[in-house]
Amino acid sequence: MSIWWFLPVVAGVALFLTGALRRYALARSLMDIPNARSSHSVPTPRGGGVAIVVSFLLALPLLACMDLIAWPIAWALLGAGAGIAVLGFLDDHGHIAARWRLLGHFAAAIWALFWLGGLPPVVMFGFTVDLGWFGHALAAVYLVWLLNLYNFMDGIDGIASVEAICVCLGGALLYGFLGLAGSTQPTAWIAPVLLAAAVAGFLFWNFPPARIFMGDAGSGFLGITLGVLSLQAAWVAPQLLCSWLILLGVFIVDATFTLLRRLLRGDKVYEAHRSHAYQYASRQYGRHLPVTLVVVGINILWLLPIALWVGLGGIDGLLGLLIAYVPLLALALKYHAGELERRA
Repeated sequence: MSIWWFLPVVAGVALFLTGALRRYALARSLMDIPNARSSHSVPTPRGGGVAIVVSFLLALPLLACMDLIAWPIAWALLGAGAGIAVLGFLDDHGHIAARWRLLGHFAAAIWALFWLGGLPPVVMFGFTVDLGWFGHALAAVYLVWLLNLYNFMDGIDGIASVEAICVCLGGALLYGFLGLAGSTQPTAWIAPVLLAAAVAGFLFWNFPPARIFMGDAGSGFLGITLGVLSLQAAWVAPQLLCSWLILLGVFIVDATFTLLRRLLRGDKVYEAHRSHAYQYASRQYGRHLPVTLVVVGINILWLLPIALWVGLGGIDGLLGLLIAYVPLLALALKYHAGELERRA
């Protein structure tokens, strides 16, 4: 059964719900007020990412019942995604201590890994290696880091939304090329395309200048969902894990390099800041739109071709990662990622 009719419905639900959430946030004064660590200057409603969560998670069991998504994948996404979204929603409306948030993050990661079967064997320099329990532990840390870095990178209008759409469509394209070669599951592409549709509905309201922000519920949900989808891809074909890491390169490099630089300086890394490369770039250009569009360009023109190259077996995954990440690291340095902001 075709799902093409399903995608505009999911996008439409996300579009409608985001508008409703915006009205709710305005009525309840749930606003993101600019401060010294903000990258925006106008009070803006927050919490719109709940629309992505609801529209995507409601569709999953329906597609699983239609045998278009495998139930283990559906349970992994439903449990982990809903848990992180609820945790983020509560944090958006109050405050949850960092240790309890981290405990919830690892619980969600363990749930997802249980249904996925943990980390599959990985390919390194042409050899397939099964890392066993160490690999499963590494996968849990990976999922927790990805959901947190997605929260860190959701700091200017539209950037988290366009990143998710680019990564999901790139991942689906990888499945398409592998499918032509007869080496992939025929419906593996559906979950990432479904998520892209949900995010597209939200992006209508979040595109610069944003009329509502995603909030922790949405950004954390996207981070762990993309992580789960990347591990699912690795079970389909081992080299696809590196392909997905390449597709996620803009966020991984900026967030990781910034964190390491702040750790080495002795900063309190759990405190809010605006020292990511994309934040420096948005202040340099005086607008969010150019930076958001450059992220789209990097994803399509640079990272996607390398991810396809790796996915189709044209180059080793680790070498592909190195080629993809070096220019991103140069950009992080150029835009002062992790440096202390110079005050006038």
